[in-house]
Amino acid sequence: MPNREQDKASLRKELLLRRDSIPPEVRKVKNGVIHSALFALDEIENAATLFFFASFRSEVDTIEMIRHALAAGKKVILPKVIAESRLALYQIMSTDELLPGFMGIPEPSENSGLLCRVNDVDVVIIPGACYDETGNRVGYGGGYYDRLLAEINNAFPIIAPAYEEQILAEVPAEPHDRKVNIIVTDRRVIRCQT
Repeated sequence: MPNREQDKASLRKELLLRRDSIPPEVRKVKNGVIHSALFALDEIENAATLFFFASFRSEVDTIEMIRHALAAGKKVILPKVIAESRLALYQIMSTDELLPGFMGIPEPSENSGLLCRVNDVDVVIIPGACYDETGNRVGYGGGYYDRLLAEINNAFPIIAPAYEEQILAEVPAEPHDRKVNIIVTDRRVIRCQT
């Protein structure tokens, strides 16, 4: 019987192919709907500091979301991959500060603003390959966000923007895995019952 890591790896591969197969013009419309729904959340409206990821490949486009947050006067924190497979967090003032980093993913440069800690933010917005409605998440297999989420000791919301195609009935999870609280898709806002 395959173990959970094999289950996650095969699920990840299947869901990333599914996400990649969304036509660009459809993805653009979906991105607009997700963007609007995300910024309509009270959690986002009331937050002063947002942790975002910079989108890459076929992920939900967060670059426009980051610009919107900055224009709204919010502090925006983004991750940069550093040694030991960890993320360093930097405050940015503009998306112009983002440069291709680890695997070509847009990242703040080390010359970007303030180095921050995850517990300094009000909301965490994270990527993933797939989710279920209870908030379980399968990431990309590097464990970067799992390690970051393990550092959280504040009760702020963890939000995942995702295409509806990334939502499954159930995804494999371990008892120690940190769940997301809200999933914003192009069809609905899922408030996860964790």
